[in-house]
Amino acid sequence: MSQRETVYIGVGANLGFAEDAVLNALADLGELPDTEFLCASGLYRSAPQDAEGPDFINAAAQLATGLDPEALLAHLLAIEARHGRVRTTRNAPRTLDLDLLLYGTRTIATAGLVVPHPRMTSRAFVLLPLLEIEPALVIPGHGPAQNLLAALGGQSVTRLVR
Repeated sequence: MSQRETVYIGVGANLGFAEDAVLNALADLGELPDTEFLCASGLYRSAPQDAEGPDFINAAAQLATGLDPEALLAHLLAIEARHGRVRTTRNAPRTLDLDLLLYGTRTIATAGLVVPHPRMTSRAFVLLPLLEIEPALVIPGHGPAQNLLAALGGQSVTRLVR
């Protein structure tokens, strides 16, 4: 068993049966190799931001993984593909979107991966589910997530009751 890093994954969908897609993707995350599913947030509904299409259903998951960041990303992309994700244009509606938001306290900037996720600090639909999981979350290079969320008061995000 390799050393494990705590990671956070953003999960979202706005095509087809979006709520089912998010719940199924959370289950898929629990099946990743060398990875333990720790917890998930509730589901949230938000209007598309910088995009068009139906409202999104969003959630976040916390995992402990021995996978390196690039291997984890490859698994996330494979899960998206299994759920019918086709990448057309940036911010296009999607059957599933899995974002590697945080990988421990690491900052990563490669051609294929940027962590912390570059737009997470400006999106309430990302920060709210994360803060549900970890209220004291600090985003490397940006500070406490709670402070970042406070600056996004104009973004409407609704927690779904299940």
